[in-house]
Order: sequence, then C-alpha cells, then structure tokens
Amino acid sequence: MSTKSHSHNHVFFLSNPEIGNLVPTVQFAQRLLNHRPGLFSATVFIIPLPQRPLVNTFVQSLPNAVPNIRFLHLPPVDLPSPDQLPSSEIGHISLLVEKQKPHVKRAIEDLHSAESDSNSGRVAALFVDMFCTSMIDLAGDLGVPCYLFYASPATFLGFMLELQVLDPQLSSDSVTHELRLPSFANPLPWNVLPTTVLKRRDGYSWYLYHARRYTETKGIVINTFRELEPYALDSLRKSGVPKVFPIGPVIDINGPAQWHPERAQYERVLKWLDNQPASSVVFLCFGSMRSLTGPQVREIAVGLERAGYRFLWTLREPPKSKLGIPSDYVNFDEVLPRGFLERTSGMGLVCGWAPQVTILAHQAVGGFVSHCGWNSILESLWHGVPIATWPIFAEQQMNAFEMVEELGLGVKIRLDYREGSNLVLAEEVEKGVKDLMEVDNEVREKVKRMRETSRMTLMENGSSQESFRALVEELTATRN
Repeated sequence: MSTKSHSHNHVFFLSNPEIGNLVPTVQFAQRLLNHRPGLFSATVFIIPLPQRPLVNTFVQSLPNAVPNIRFLHLPPVDLPSPDQLPSSEIGHISLLVEKQKPHVKRAIEDLHSAESDSNSGRVAALFVDMFCTSMIDLAGDLGVPCYLFYASPATFLGFMLELQVLDPQLSSDSVTHELRLPSFANPLPWNVLPTTVLKRRDGYSWYLYHARRYTETKGIVINTFRELEPYALDSLRKSGVPKVFPIGPVIDINGPAQWHPERAQYERVLKWLDNQPASSVVFLCFGSMRSLTGPQVREIAVGLERAGYRFLWTLREPPKSKLGIPSDYVNFDEVLPRGFLERTSGMGLVCGWAPQVTILAHQAVGGFVSHCGWNSILESLWHGVPIATWPIFAEQQMNAFEMVEELGLGVKIRLDYREGSNLVLAEEVEKGVKDLMEVDNEVREKVKRMRETSRMTLMENGSSQESFRALVEELTATRN
C-alpha cells in the first residue's frame, strides 16, 4: 500500500466532553503521535461544558501533560431555554455537539488550506465518539474520512447496532423475556438494558439516531482487545459493519493524581494504603458522575462493618442539579450510621474524591466494588484487581452482566441496580464483599491472567498492536 510523502498526517478528535470519554480520546491521540514521531499531528477539540469543574481542571492540565497535541477550545454555544432542553444527558450532549458544527468545520478548513498551501501535510481523519455522530456529515462535506472512536465495550456496540431491529420489541409492553443479541453469547435479560432504552426516555431517540449513523463511518476504533471480548468482536466482523479496530486497553495509567487539585487527600489515602497488608483492602468507588442516596449509603456501611474486611470507600454527595455531578461531603456523619467512623477507624477509611487508577495499582488493594464503567473495568483488569458489580446508569448494567455472566471476570452484588431502584441491602453488600475478597476464588485467578494478557496485547506482536498498525496504515495510505 503506497503512502504519501507528506511530512505528517493531521488527525482531528471530537469527543463527548464528559471526563469518561475525553480521557480515553486524549490517550488515543497521544498513542497515535507516539507510534512513529513525526508521522501524525493531532488536534483535540474541547467542547465547553458548564458545571464540570473536574473536566475543566483536566483540560487545563493538558497543554503541559501532552504538549505535542493541539487543543482547540470551541466557543460556548446558545442552547434552547431550560424548559425546552432535553431532560437526558445524551440529548443535552448531542445538541451541544450539533451546535458546534460550524466551528469545527471552520477549524478543519483553516488547517486544510494552510497545509495545502505549504504542501506540508494533509487532513487524514476526523475521529468522533459515540454521541458525536452528527459530525459525520461535516466530514463528508470536507472529503475527510470519518472514524468512530468507541470508548465502550464491543458488546454494547453490538447492542447499539441491533437497536433498529430491536425497536419494535422494545416498544411492546411485554418486556419481561430475554433478548438474543449477536454480540452476547448468553441471552441478555431485559432488566440490564440502559434505563433510557428500557423506559424509552427522552434520550432513546438519540440512541437510535447515533446507532444508525455508526455504520456511515469508514471504520470503528474500539477500546477493547481481542482476548477480552472475542465473541463480541467476531460477531461485529460477521455483521457487515465498517471495519473494526480493537486497539485497547486505552487507559490513562497515571490517572488524575497528576492534575487533580485534591493533593492532600491523595497523599492521605496513599499513606493509609501503605500501612495495609497486601491485597487486604476492598476499594469502593462509583465513578465521577453518580452517587448513592442516604439510605443506600447506610446499607453499605452496615454491610462493610459486618463483612469485616479492610476498606477504602470514596463517598460523595448527590448532585445539586439535574445535570450536575457529585461533590465531596463536608461532614460524613450526616449520612453514615451513628458511630460508624469510630467503630471502623482501625480497619477502614472513608474519603471524598480519590485517584482511582493509582489506588487500583496499589498492592494493598485486593478487590474493587465498582459501577462498571468501561474505563474502570479496563483499569481494574490492567492491575489485576477483581470487581464486584454495582452498576448505576448508562450501559453499566450490560457491562456488569458481561463481566459476571459472559466472561467470569466479576463477582455479582447486583447486575440490574439503577438509580432510584430498590436498595441493595446490607446482607447483599456483606456477601458480595466476602465473595470478592476470597483469597483463592476462580474469578481472582482469571483476573490475574487477564492482567498479563491486557499488557501483552499492546506489545510488539500483540493483537491490539497489530490492529493499531493496520489503522495507521489505513490513515496514511494514499486516497484517490
């Protein structure tokens, strides 16, 4: 395959501005630049998102952390009045992205004309993420290949691609049976579908819209690896969708510890972990986007105390507004059972925000009670820490099902928990923690093996590295 002799190929990236999508997008861009220095240059578009101090802090750190990437801050855009705004996050984000089209188009055109004039390079691709597909039209207008960068698992991509076919079933009242999906080896229970799909909420039409557009891209780069999701990836290859490039795990190994402002908290947590025996601590963390209600927090506290294991629990207060995110409690006593902190002071630590990936890398951590966001799953496998599943929103219930029922890499606390649903009782928490922390359980052994596999797949002859090379070859190939 012939390649052009341009000095570089310019690649643009546009992602949902939430932290869970933006971080892997930046990591992917960095990996492209590091593959063969000088071959690519990269611009990552930054969509401004109000009420997201964590995102803003991360974005501010980027020019120093990854100086070889150009970060282009898009201007704020006018959205409809609050009473006309979609109530779903996906609807809100999708509208934000749609409104940015003229600005993104201008930026690509400006660079395209500058590079054409100097004959110094060409625009090789625009990568969009799962909720930015309205940009596919723009790429087509500009004659730029458009790829999907998918930061969720192959199983969920398979589900999204089947959504048009499933739609009539989903609209019926008898949503009590199981679904047969090509990307899952086992029948999928209805109750692990995303809430937006299950209840056909405001965001459901956006799910359908984006899923329909995935097939219009030139290829799908997915944050997974062949050895982790062989069944799902095989099903995608047979389905006739655009070429799939599994290049994962794409994770930020350093995590937010290097840029997050809560440095004192970070030091306190690490100092505490340094004093705990190897693999003795269960770590509880439910992600940056969600938190649990007061009654649920109290059930967890009772369950942890009964289980008797050392624990590190990042406990955060529910958001103050509909599209807000959790914040740290000023006083944990207002939500925890009376005397809990005193009784558990020798065995546990309750804190606010903490650097998840740094904690998972610590030798004292032996288990992870997780919301099953895909980034968290990949980080836990990279560090060989088994998960107990406690999904909350988005595709996390499906991720939890995959981890426990499809792959045998997780222990079940719940597969179908969601915000506002029945409480997970103290006895369920106690049992889940005990099952998770058993020294010689089968899940622990499988996760240890997957730790080695996840690292080998990125090495010279690893499956993800081969897939990555194929992507690079396609991006740099001569286009007619």
